[in-house]
Parts: sequence; C-alpha cells; structure tokens
Amino acid sequence: MITVFNRKELIVTMEMNRQAEVRDILSKNNIEYIIKTVNLEAAPIFGNRRAQIGSFGINPDYSYEYKIYVHKKDYEKAAQLIR
Repeated sequence: MITVFNRKELIVTMEMNRQAEVRDILSKNNIEYIIKTVNLEAAPIFGNRRAQIGSFGINPDYSYEYKIYVHKKDYEKAAQLIR
C-alpha cells in the first residue's frame, strides 16, 4: 500500500498520452502507483481562472497536471522502465 510517508514522485507531466503510457508500463510490470490530477484552470477561492479571464490563448491540452507516485522501494525500477 502506498501512503504519503512511503511514496516518491516518479513523474510530473501535462500530457495525457504520457501519463497513460507511464501507467501502462507500471501496470505491466506490477508496480503499484498513485496518480494525482490537478486542474490548473481551477482556483480554490475565487472560482476558476476561465471565469475570471476567459479562455482565449489557453491551450486546453495543458489544463491538467498529472503526478504519478510509486512506493519508494519501486522507484529505481520504475524510473528505469519509463525512460
């Protein structure tokens, strides 16, 4: 089981295809992982950024940030696999 205390950040990406590729590699190699998705368009207090300034010039492909964590003991193997 992966917890806040025994995990290590493997990769941070804004590309949906890359995070899917990494998750597939980890799954095929039986490496447990956790993924955290952050919507960069959302602002916690004043609504979302799009509501404040509109969406002109904002690339929707980079609206989300994906952080993938693995257990510390699996980090080296996972890092080698995703290179």
